[in-house]
Amino acid sequence: MSESTITPAPSPLEPAPAGLCTRSDVYLKREDTHELGSFKWRGALPALQKYRRNGATGVVTASTGNHGAATAWAAQRLGLSATVFGPEHTSRTKLGLMEDLGATVIQTGVDLDEAKEAAVAYAVARTLPFFEDGDEPVQLPGYGEIGREIVGQLGEPPATLLVPVGNGALISGVAGAIREQGESTRTVGVVPSAAPVMALSVRADTPVPCEASATFADGLAVRVAIPSAVAALVQLALTTVLVSERELALAVRAYARSGIRVEGAGAAALAGLEHVDAECPTVLLVTGRNIDESLYRRAVDHPETFES
Repeated sequence: MSESTITPAPSPLEPAPAGLCTRSDVYLKREDTHELGSFKWRGALPALQKYRRNGATGVVTASTGNHGAATAWAAQRLGLSATVFGPEHTSRTKLGLMEDLGATVIQTGVDLDEAKEAAVAYAVARTLPFFEDGDEPVQLPGYGEIGREIVGQLGEPPATLLVPVGNGALISGVAGAIREQGESTRTVGVVPSAAPVMALSVRADTPVPCEASATFADGLAVRVAIPSAVAALVQLALTTVLVSERELALAVRAYARSGIRVEGAGAAALAGLEHVDAECPTVLLVTGRNIDESLYRRAVDHPETFES
């Protein structure tokens, strides 16, 4: 398939539904509306195009789900093979999506970072490129396109932008692109307190050791910070806020009551809004919708069962 024919249309920028939050002039950037249910294709497609141009016939990566699905999606369109290593407790919904897209999925390790170690060894043994999500420079322009779309759709840079933070590549790309339009936007990274490594590392100006990554927002479940990502966020002088598991669950429920299905990571920007004195217009980045039904029902029906 020609590379020029597989770039999807821009994702919508919509006014937040009435009742979603108490603030006015809030907009949702709906990356969840892509066929994959997340923003990750924006980084995976240019990365795999680069690997193919360099002669690769396949790629290896590690993922909790959405990145792996995007890698498989891009590989399928470019005629490459994709092998995805995921932790033992990978979401069944995301596991099925990866397999449906033709990926070979290998589950190993208690978390993403242990799965990543196994993936690197596998790639080296087979002389295949290892696609490390968040540490591939060509991802950033893809994520930057989200920022450029926001400015074009809004007609101006937003006063405040809230972005979920996992490995940091998304917020780095989006914030960098918006900053090219001016210095007026305050960009806030929202980090789960149950997986705080990126917030701790940005505040320390260097990657810090962290053993916690047990958040139900699996797209943000990072335990080991990528040095290049931390350096980029420090350079951008971004604000970070921590949100609890219960706050994430309450945000999932708020979206559900507005007719929007999101996963924990997709709800993070809304959860962070209450921690920020946001000036308007404010944009919340909705990153994904792929969540197991049992976990979704728990968040919607019983958010009080999540840790506060």
